[in-house]
Amino acid sequence: MTTTKVDVLLVGAGAMSTTLGMLLKQLDPSLKIRMVERLDHVAKESTDGWNNAGTGHAAYCELNYTPERQDGSIDTSKAFNINAAFEVSLQFWSHLVEQGALPAPKEFINRVPHESFVWGEEKVEFLRKRYQALSSHPAFADMEYSEDPRVLADWMPLVMQNRDPMQPVAATRVRYGTDVDFGALARNMAVYLQQQPDFELLLSRTVKDLDKQSDGSWKVEMRNEKTGKDELIHASFVFLGAGGGALPLLQLSGIPEGKGYGGFPVSGQWLVCDKPEIVEQHLAKVYGAAPIGAPPMSVPHLDTRIIDGKKALLFGPFAGFTTKFLKEGSVLDLPLSIRLNNLKPMLSVGKNNMDLTRYLISEVMQSHGDRVDSLRNFFPEAKDDDWTLAYAGQRVQIIKKDGKCSGKLEFGTEVISSADGSLAALLGASPGASTAVSTMINIVERCFAERLTSDAWQAKIKQMVPSYGQSLVDNTELLKEVRQRTLKVLELDR
Repeated sequence: MTTTKVDVLLVGAGAMSTTLGMLLKQLDPSLKIRMVERLDHVAKESTDGWNNAGTGHAAYCELNYTPERQDGSIDTSKAFNINAAFEVSLQFWSHLVEQGALPAPKEFINRVPHESFVWGEEKVEFLRKRYQALSSHPAFADMEYSEDPRVLADWMPLVMQNRDPMQPVAATRVRYGTDVDFGALARNMAVYLQQQPDFELLLSRTVKDLDKQSDGSWKVEMRNEKTGKDELIHASFVFLGAGGGALPLLQLSGIPEGKGYGGFPVSGQWLVCDKPEIVEQHLAKVYGAAPIGAPPMSVPHLDTRIIDGKKALLFGPFAGFTTKFLKEGSVLDLPLSIRLNNLKPMLSVGKNNMDLTRYLISEVMQSHGDRVDSLRNFFPEAKDDDWTLAYAGQRVQIIKKDGKCSGKLEFGTEVISSADGSLAALLGASPGASTAVSTMINIVERCFAERLTSDAWQAKIKQMVPSYGQSLVDNTELLKEVRQRTLKVLELDR
């Protein structure tokens, strides 16, 4: 059995692991890093272009990030935090482009306006209040609002085509929203990393066991799926960035911080149109309001996608349920994740989320015609034959203990790390890859805390992310400065 000793082991080759690898290699080029991936390609699960919506989540158009309080006011806190986190990603990507570590921006990010669209008097009133609450802050000052069908027809021609003229409608728009091919982004980062000394990418490796050693390091046992042989890696630090597969690996590690966590897998499907005569009439990501009982990942939206330079339209997602944690996973993933320490939270979530369960069942039972009928809320003239069904990546929502020792379902991402900082795992889904840089910096702060206090690391991280250590929500002059730079470097101001 071959044995290798490394400073850092990254499990999974998606957006999270490649981002953390890039950060650490920039901070200390001498770190010996290995990245292992279960599949034989990089970024082929949730990070792959067609396995997600590609929305650079900046809270410009996602209505579920701004819930309405009981008193009718709009809670903007989550929107401001997500917007600031995406700005951090844009800063890091800009740095990598300027350094030549990433290719021309259009190979992974393109300007696609982010728009919210609603109909009906109640929803119009909500969107008006949302616009007023957000646009008063410089982070959202460029947001436009209109209830004029003629203006909206200019913003989103397909959406307004032959719509009932008596129907109250409203929309917001931010022109410099983005469509991000996270698969291309991750693969380009992996290519750059492979060109660096003391970095190696190992594909077709399945992690079988993680064992904490007396010196604080980890012994990780893997199987080489191509040779059938077992391999060992001794790592000082391990990051579990395997998407839906991170939960079983966290359980394998046995760290007490991971006990009590469970996973609720949700699958997704898209309607896709690639007919040029239709695709060329729409350039936007248009988000609506989620149906009652739907999870946040099921907020309907009609999107322009640009993958490998080719445009297409995407509508959905249509949610479903499966016991797989990964698109190319096993139907035994969910049952095998059940432990005594997470059984009660998982049963509690199942009992208390019957509306969600019924919603998922109804989604699974839909026909192609049913799905296109949903699309017609956004594109009244849509024809069944112009759209085909595609399967998105798996999302595993977090189940965790609440204060009453029962359980709650979380629709976000969460970092779990060991007390000594030798292992970290990322669980959850949206906004996911859009905020990867901010999330991975958080891991560096937790798990490399002592080294991050050094002058060298402080100088480097501020070079990569100029706003590091400061609030872009509070320091609006800094926000304007970094946004002006990133829009220019990433060619989003054109």
